[in-house]
Amino acid sequence: MSDWLFDLGNSRFKFAPLHGNNAGSVQAWAHGAETMTASALEALPQGGTAWVASVAAPALTEEVMRVLRERFVQVRMARTLPQCAGVTVAYARPEKFGVDRFLGLLAAVQSRQPVLVVGVGTALTIDLMDAGGLHRGGRIGASPTVMREALHARAVQLPATGGDYTEFANDTADALASGCDGAAVALVERSLRQAGELLGAVPQLLVHGGGAVPLLPLLPQAEHRPALVLDGLARWAVHHRIAER
Repeated sequence: MSDWLFDLGNSRFKFAPLHGNNAGSVQAWAHGAETMTASALEALPQGGTAWVASVAAPALTEEVMRVLRERFVQVRMARTLPQCAGVTVAYARPEKFGVDRFLGLLAAVQSRQPVLVVGVGTALTIDLMDAGGLHRGGRIGASPTVMREALHARAVQLPATGGDYTEFANDTADALASGCDGAAVALVERSLRQAGELLGAVPQLLVHGGGAVPLLPLLPQAEHRPALVLDGLARWAVHHRIAER
């Protein structure tokens, strides 16, 4: 029976078959796990073991877990560990380090070089890891989408979506897109610069998440890794299988 990987985020739900040490072809609900209907949940795959990572609200997580338990022989929830598969987490309380960020590092450590992992979802997360797999810490900020939504909530005349990035915009929608995307890019660029000074070499930049695509033209040095968290979950699954033998 096949094993499957499930990544339940704050704004998207993704899943893929487990193929060796990596995720297979990824499927997703682009509009967020919160909008999943009962029929959509019932259309999920079934098999041997479901490996799950979730940063979603507890009620939603439990609902998805309930459905998966009905469809799989085993359901295993990933959690952040102080050390795992070559990664050492910087947090004094590793359980406070988001499992999605942790799994991104597990996938990235395979490159055996310093990396800056940037996740663009509901939050903008930035994590630095050296070539030895030691997590050096990170940042959390608002993603461009959340920035736009927050501005719209406080000033309804400012549109929550729309516009194109330009260096000096001549209309409001473009100015909002440029300001919010630019703020995220500036934080990434500063992090790269500071990481280079700390490690003595500029790290590889890996970008993932549902909001990553609009930022990629502004970060030409970035490698887009849309399945990074699921690939990390695959490594977590393989690590635990080996440890349990």
